[in-house]
Amino acid sequence: MAQVLLIGASRGLGYEMARQYVANGDQVIATARDDAGLARLTELGVSRALRVDVADPASVSGLSWQLDGVALDLAVHVAGVPARGDALSPPTQQDFDQVMHANVLGAMQVIPQVAPLVEEGCGGQGGIFAFVSSIRGSIAAADSSGSWLYRVSKSALNMAVASARFDYPRATMVLLHPGWAQTDMGGAEAPVRVEDSVRGMRQLLASGPANGSFLQYDGEPLDW
Repeated sequence: MAQVLLIGASRGLGYEMARQYVANGDQVIATARDDAGLARLTELGVSRALRVDVADPASVSGLSWQLDGVALDLAVHVAGVPARGDALSPPTQQDFDQVMHANVLGAMQVIPQVAPLVEEGCGGQGGIFAFVSSIRGSIAAADSSGSWLYRVSKSALNMAVASARFDYPRATMVLLHPGWAQTDMGGAEAPVRVEDSVRGMRQLLASGPANGSFLQYDGEPLDW
């Protein structure tokens, strides 16, 4: 039985991840940003549901005391928001602030609070701290400016995690691309079912990925 923390688990990939880990018999701590999300997670059977809004620095700042020093075998940062638009027009400051707060600043605030707890996981040998990113954050794979702001935010997230891992050597920190999945963000026409994406990510995390990897849900290594 593993001790699992899921950050941003009220819907989509995060909710399905919570469902699968609960079904596996693991102890799951999951976060949501509102009462409805907390209620869904409690009904699902997580061991603890915590209120955290990663876009709100004040909300994220209280995560460590809510966790109260628990050793984490696995932590997954799933939270994030989409953004449309291309380089033909600039993003508004409001859109930029919202996306960068949710997709980058939130993770950068979470890391110093959660990574030390992941280092104590797996009997003190160190657990895994995974972050759901996107192939759209890959500079090498850029093929258009579609979802321009979202791409920039995921590239920044990738750098934040790739850099932070050196300060937490007993935590394995990895970035995951869930595929084009059938979430609210991906749309119903997406080719990958949410259940299959999450199952693949779980299998990948259980296999012991290399520290600092950037991987697709099926295990394919991705270029930065």
